[in-house]
Amino acid sequence: MPRMIITIDGPAGTGKSSVSRLVAERLGCDFLDTGAMYRAVGLEALRREIDLTNRNELMMAARACRIEFDWTQRPPRVLLNGGDVTDQLRTDRVTEAASFVAVVDGVRALLVQQQQRIGAEHPNLVTEGRDQGTVVFPDAGLKFFLDASLEERARRRFVELRAKHESVDYWKVYHDMEERDRRDRTRSVAPLRPAADAVVIDTTSLSRDAVVDRLVEIARERGAGTRKLP
Repeated sequence: MPRMIITIDGPAGTGKSSVSRLVAERLGCDFLDTGAMYRAVGLEALRREIDLTNRNELMMAARACRIEFDWTQRPPRVLLNGGDVTDQLRTDRVTEAASFVAVVDGVRALLVQQQQRIGAEHPNLVTEGRDQGTVVFPDAGLKFFLDASLEERARRRFVELRAKHESVDYWKVYHDMEERDRRDRTRSVAPLRPAADAVVIDTTSLSRDAVVDRLVEIARERGAGTRKLP
């Protein structure tokens, strides 16, 4: 299979993580959840009980993080300083902390270097995030940008949190996501936007499986997915 990095970007609630994981499985590629890296730093910040608005302290927390992936698992498990934190990264508190982490220029630079190193080590990779096609892998063989209405994205996030038995209010989820969008789109470094050559897909009225089918179809047309699964 020829080397191909496939990037999948978009705002929160578009289904990037689950879609990217399934696309990677269908194509026989490795999967990198870059959002998990920001969440890991956010988790470390919460553990240290630091002020999330203090960029210097967030940078110190990021430097204290050793973020690794267990590539023997599909999808890879996330390790923070040697401990498996995969199941701790999707709580509402960690999500909020990650949104503060993501706007710190130094943290982004640090994690971008790590992501590019992973890309060099894994020649066939599906990677998802906010800036994969614009900053991290500008020469990626195929770029996608998933979007959806704010109302639908908030609904999906609300359902996800309720399924985990978290006590949440829809309108709080809505306004938190609206604020996160604002931070993502207006930050000084790597603001959220589609790459000029990205395939943009509105997922508002599409099921997850329909989105996966569409992305896999396009990827195979570009020559991805020719490697046999182990």
